Amino acid sequence: MQHWTIPAGYRFAGVVSGLRTEPDRRDLALIVSDRPAACAGMFTQNRVAAAPVQICRERLPRADARGVVVCSGNANACTGEEGLRDARRMTQLAAESIGCQAEQMLVASTGVIGRLLPMAVLEAGIPAAGRKLAHSSNGVSDAAYAILTTDTVTKASVRNFRLGGRDVNVLGIAKGAAMIGPNLATILAFVMSDAPVAHADLHVILRRAGDQSFNCISVEGHTSTNDTVLLFANGDGPPLAGSELGEFSAAVLAICTDLARAIAKDAEGATHLITIEVDGTRDDAEAVRIAKTIAESALVKTAIYGADPNWGRFVSAAGYAGVVFEERQLSLWLGDLPLYRDGAPLPFDAAAASAYLKNNREVVLRLRFTLGTGRCTFWTCDLTPEYVHLNADYTT
Repeated sequence: MQHWTIPAGYRFAGVVSGLRTEPDRRDLALIVSDRPAACAGMFTQNRVAAAPVQICRERLPRADARGVVVCSGNANACTGEEGLRDARRMTQLAAESIGCQAEQMLVASTGVIGRLLPMAVLEAGIPAAGRKLAHSSNGVSDAAYAILTTDTVTKASVRNFRLGGRDVNVLGIAKGAAMIGPNLATILAFVMSDAPVAHADLHVILRRAGDQSFNCISVEGHTSTNDTVLLFANGDGPPLAGSELGEFSAAVLAICTDLARAIAKDAEGATHLITIEVDGTRDDAEAVRIAKTIAESALVKTAIYGADPNWGRFVSAAGYAGVVFEERQLSLWLGDLPLYRDGAPLPFDAAAASAYLKNNREVVLRLRFTLGTGRCTFWTCDLTPEYVHLNADYTT
C-alpha cells in the first residue's frame, strides 16, 4: 500500500456493504472534511443525468460542504423520482454519521443503469462507513478501491508543497475504465486540499483543469450518465489570491492530468496508452476536435493494437474532424519517427515503426499543423478483443 501525505482535516473510508455480488468487494466510500470546505463540481453533459448528478448540481458550488458518499455497483441512473429520493437519503445517512446537515453532503454513484438502489443495504452500509473513517493512507486506499467498477487498479495522485509560508497538500482519487469520452464519461474523481480557496475560485480552477485533463481522454467516446468530479478546499484563513492561487491551480491541474492518464491507461482490455499531441491549429478548440476524432477512430485504435503503422488512418481521421486545412499544412510523427511531412509521405522503416508499437505500453502520435498556435494533448487507448468481451457481457 502506498503512503501519502494526506490533506489536513479529511477522513476516508471504504467498506463492503453488499451492493456487489463479489465477496469482500468494497463498494461504498465516504470522504469527509472535518470542517466546512469550499467545493465545486463538474458533471456529465449527457441530457440523461443520474440522480446523484442532479443532487450535486443543486448543491454546488458552496462554501460549507462536508464530504461525499459514493456507491459502486449501481448507477442510480434512469430511476425517476424514487432514484432522487434515494440519492437524497444517502446524503442524509452520511450527514447523520458525521453530524452535519444533509445539504452539506454530496453523492455519487457508478455501475449498471436503470436499477433502483437496494436502500436496505445502504441504510446499514453508510453508518458502517462513518464508523470506519480515518485520516490515514489505509483509509484513502479503501475509499479509492471502493469506488471502482471494471477498473483493474486504484487511481490516486498527490502534490505537497509550500505556499505562503504554509504546507499545502492536494490529493485526488478517481475511477474510470470505460464509458469514457470528452465532456466526462464514466469518471468519478474527488480532489481534496487543505488550502484556503474561495468556492468561486474553485469553480474556475476545476473547469480549467477538467477541460485539459478529464475532457481530453476517450476510450470509446461514450458519455456516461454519472460523471462527477468534485474539488474540495478546507483551509483556514484568507483565501488564496494572485500567484499563490495560480500555484494551487497548477497543482490541481497536475493531479487531474495524472488521474486522467491513469483512467485512459486502465481502459477496459487496453494494451496501449496513446498520447495524441496536436499543435499548430488556429486555436485550442480545433486541436481538441482533431485529437478527439483520431482518439475515437476504431481503425486507429485497432491499428495500434495490432502494431500496424498504418499512418494513413491517423491522417484521414484528422481530415474528417471538421477542421479546415490543406494537406500540405500537416505533418505526422509516430514517437520520434517522421512518417508524413507537409502533405507528403516519407520513407520509413516499417519494421521499426511496428516494433515501437509492439514493445511500448505508452505510444505517442504527434500531428503538427501550420495554421496557428492552438494545441492539445489528448489520451486514449487501443481497441482489443478483451474490450468487446467485457462490454458484451457487462450485465449478463
